[in-house]
This record gives sequence, structure tokens and C-alpha cells, in this order.
Amino acid sequence: MPFRRLDDADLHGKRALVRVDFNVPMAGGKITDDTRLRAALPTIQTLQAKGARIALLAHFGRPKGKRDESQSLAPVAPALAQLLGTPVEFADDCTGDAAKAAIDALAPGGVILLENTRFHAGEEKNDPALAKAIGALGDVYVNDAFSAAHRAHVSTEGLAHELPAFAGKSMEAELDHLEKALGNPTRPVLAVVGGAKVSTKIELLENLVSKVDALAIGGAMANTFLFAKGLEVGKSLCERDLKDTANTILAAAAKAGCTMLLPSDVVVAQAFAANAPHQTVRAAHVAAEDMILDAGPETVAHLAQAMAAARTLIWNGPLGAFETPPFDRATVDAARIAGRLAKDGKLIAVAGGGDTVAALNHAGVAGDFTFVSTAGGAFLEWMEGKPLPGVEALKSAS
Repeated sequence: MPFRRLDDADLHGKRALVRVDFNVPMAGGKITDDTRLRAALPTIQTLQAKGARIALLAHFGRPKGKRDESQSLAPVAPALAQLLGTPVEFADDCTGDAAKAAIDALAPGGVILLENTRFHAGEEKNDPALAKAIGALGDVYVNDAFSAAHRAHVSTEGLAHELPAFAGKSMEAELDHLEKALGNPTRPVLAVVGGAKVSTKIELLENLVSKVDALAIGGAMANTFLFAKGLEVGKSLCERDLKDTANTILAAAAKAGCTMLLPSDVVVAQAFAANAPHQTVRAAHVAAEDMILDAGPETVAHLAQAMAAARTLIWNGPLGAFETPPFDRATVDAARIAGRLAKDGKLIAVAGGGDTVAALNHAGVAGDFTFVSTAGGAFLEWMEGKPLPGVEALKSAS
């Protein structure tokens, strides 16, 4: 994928405006999860090693274009400084003379965090005047926030047209792995898509059946497909009004030569509760009073065979109600099989989406996958085949 990389750049003394994702969870003015801060460290440290003067741009919350001190990024600076092991200054705006003077005063390798970009109404409107004003603070622009790349905002897209634009290390890793997974993959490609509703993933499924060799459907959304094929799903979560949509997707898959894998056995219960009495039945033998809450062991075995035959795996969404044991079994077992294949170098395994990351962490295998994206919405839009403005801007700038 064509975009400028930091490794190729001479940035000594240059002012680098770096878009990061510091929209972190906070409670009582303290950060409760610093994962996003840690994700930015490789880019910041690379720029420090190159002697750049680093000004960090980020949004926090939804201040709706107005200054709101309760949504200030000020508490993030000391937390980042602790992780970096170097001072991090803070500027109370992301534009203007004071911010410019503070950036200009940085020594090579110095870091400053600028105030919430969304304090300006022009940020989310991608206002060219604001892009010019912020752009005047830097010599180069670095986008390291793939999670915000599906938004065409000043700090994610507009600045790439004002300054020489580079991908940060986290962005680079996302784009390289996503290209390996779907752009130019090693075949056969297997996609696993789970979750609650077909309605939230119609575009994703429509795109995937034309791109992958096999597509496994899990979670409650599989119930809609089983229902579309004429099977009883009892009291299970099921979007019966999407029967025609499900059949259209099945027909598109058949036309494209994409093998569809639906559950052949399922775990059912009559109450949705932790450790509720449950049993495994054939997918064709669900009783009217039953709820399907997980895929069965035979389904996992079929999925394991498909993984073993594949060379690339894309995973989004759990196979059952994984937050409620024992209905996490299929997700955990399948994730561990995928993780083992990836760890052994037999499979490129890429996963993403909030529930997916939680499920892989629950299974203890997130570290075994080739790559796990924490980008959420941007990852889903990429899977849907949609161009991401923040990525397109980097490509056009290369």
C-alpha cells in the first residue's frame, strides 16, 4: 500500500504534528486504561530518535466544537510522560501563537500535547481554514490514529493536504496487516464473522463473500441464516424480517464460489443466564422453547478444519454469548485453534472489533494472533470495503 513511512524520513529539527488516539477512559480525572497511550509510544519514540519536535493532536469525548474543561486532555500529559520516561508539555490550544511558540521552543526530541482538537467547531467539519491554522504549527504531519481514520476531520484528513504526510508506526502496522488480510492476501482466505445482528453487518457480509474463499457465520446472527434456510430457531435472537437479505447473501456467496459455514450443531438453553441448564442439539432440531446461545463442538471442529486449510484468517465477532459461561466455549476453543496455527506460522490471523478483542483476551490468545486491531469502527468499515478518508489522504500524499 503506497504511503510515506517514518523510517524513510529525515526529520531532525522538524516540527511533527502527530495525530494520535488519546480518547481514553477516565474516572475522577485519572486514566483507567492506558492501552491507547501505549499504542502511540513506538511512533513518539521513533520521532524522538530522529530528533523531531513532536506536537501531539488528539480528540477527547464530544465537546461539540466548544471549550469544555471537563473534556480537556490536560490529565493525559503526565500519564504519557510516565510511560515515555521523558517530559511531556501541554498547550491549552491546538492552534494560535501560544501553541506555535511552545512547539518552536521544544528541543529536538521534545514532546508537547496540544488541547482537544474538538474544542474547535471546524475540526469535525474538516474546515480548510482550521486545517491551514493547525498546519502552520508544523513542518510534517504524521497520522497514527487508524481508529479515527474513517472520519474526515481536520486532524485525520485535512492536515494531510497541508503538510508532507506520513503514517505513524501503529497506522503502518494496521495498514500492512490489513493489506495482507484482504487487499493482497495469501489464499485460501477464511473469514469468521459473529455477533448479534445481521442488520449491523450487511455491508460487511456482502463485501466479504466476493473477497474470501470461505465465510463462517457465528453468534446470534447465524440464527437469522438458519431461519432463512427454513430451520426452527425457537426463542433465539433472530431477525426474521431479514430472511430475504440472508438468502440474498447466501446466493451471492454461491455465485462467487465462497463456501458458507453455518452451525451444524448448537448449544441451547431455556434461560439466558450464567451456567443455565443447557444441551447440544443438531441445528435442525431446535425446539420451540429453546434459545440458541452458542455453537456446538461439531461446528467448532468444522471451523478448525477450515482454519487448517486456510492461509489467511480474518475474524470479527464471537461465536456465541461469550460473556456468559458456559456459552463462551465455542469462541474460546476456536480462538485457541486459530492462535495455535498463527503461532506455528501456518496461518496469518488478523482480528478486530471491540467484542472480538475482548473475546480473544478472554481466551488468552490475543498475543498469538498475527495482528489484533483495536480500531473498532474503522476496522469494520475497512472490512466493508469502504475507503477510509484518513488512509486515502495518506495514499494520495505519497
